[in-house]
Amino acid sequence: MAAMLKVKEIHCGYDGAPVIRGLSLEVNEGEIVAILGANGAGKSTTMRTICGLMHPEKGQILFRGEDITRSPASENIRKGISYIPEGRRLFPKLSVRENLELGAFTVTDRAVIEERLEEMFTIFPKLKARSSQTAETLSGGEQQMCAIARGLMSGPKLIMLDELSLGLMPSLVEKVFETVELINRQGITVLLVEQMVQEALEIATRGYVLQTGRVVHSGTARELLDSDEVKKAYMGM
Repeated sequence: MAAMLKVKEIHCGYDGAPVIRGLSLEVNEGEIVAILGANGAGKSTTMRTICGLMHPEKGQILFRGEDITRSPASENIRKGISYIPEGRRLFPKLSVRENLELGAFTVTDRAVIEERLEEMFTIFPKLKARSSQTAETLSGGEQQMCAIARGLMSGPKLIMLDELSLGLMPSLVEKVFETVELINRQGITVLLVEQMVQEALEIATRGYVLQTGRVVHSGTARELLDSDEVKKAYMGM
């Protein structure tokens, strides 16, 4: 199994305050990899750094063998990385269809855009029924589906999902994780940040547990699920 993404000893922070301290991880082609940890552990900062919204002070990021350490996010989208940030960040006054089309801003062929729209409406039938509604009128679960679909419109090789379950009812959380598995079965590699540790590990191949910007545990999903330390610290068991 080839490594699609390699993060090597990155250090980064905000306004001189360190957040990530020598973090390394790998994501192999076809995997679902979970980044886990409490609030403030550095999970979202890690994702923002990988996708190019911020750059590390030290270290290196390789995507499919290419150094993207200093590449901007817009360029990384073209390389095949899609990032769905925490909080969905949809354009509330635009329709569902318009939001999805904006996700395909790197695509110039209209036929490809229409084909991808139909693919999204097949995966998310509710979005098809609401395609002309503004995003702000959707339920929380529907907005999350719209955010995921918009991220898929660029045709990514790697999709990065940040706190998908945030603010959702338990029944919708299960649906969202099922959708992640469906996306993965279609050949898209997934890097997932999530506070719902057990649910994330039940669909993941492997996981990394962060604490104060460092990896403190890593292993297969089963190893982490069986770890007494992880159970006690993150699952309340």
